[in-house]
Amino acid sequence: MADTVTVFIEIPEGSRVKYELDAASNQLVVDRLVPVAMDYPVNYGSIAGTKGEDGDALDALVFLSERVVPGVTISCKIIGMLEMEDEEGIDHKLICVPAKTKIDPVCGAWESLTDIPEAKKRQIRHFFEHYKDLEAGKWVKLKDWQTAESALVVLAAGKKRTEK
Repeated sequence: MADTVTVFIEIPEGSRVKYELDAASNQLVVDRLVPVAMDYPVNYGSIAGTKGEDGDALDALVFLSERVVPGVTISCKIIGMLEMEDEEGIDHKLICVPAKTKIDPVCGAWESLTDIPEAKKRQIRHFFEHYKDLEAGKWVKLKDWQTAESALVVLAAGKKRTEK
């Protein structure tokens, strides 16, 4: 897939600390600790120059063989998307892998959602279905996995929203 995006990693795989990039200060800040006894099952970040339907930069789940530190960027290709909705509105999660196999020869070779092990997809679904369970007034409804083509439509819309 020719389209690549630069993902800013906010949360490393295995963390319960929810970091966010503060738009006003351009600093990575601690938003909160995930109150459930679960940690992020995959590296989590955002795509600069985009805006999702919730008003924030589009979210990206970045598959790598290792966790990476918050604050780094990685060039990625989009291989799909997980649709979800929460108390703030529609909240797509773009599924990304390294754009070059040089970065990660395992995950960088993945071309579609079918390359992701089913057990890993179940872990991700379980995490996002329950990570807000102990937060008053917060909820999540997961929809379905979508193709890279659907994700690219969301990406294009996200870029267009920043032009307004």
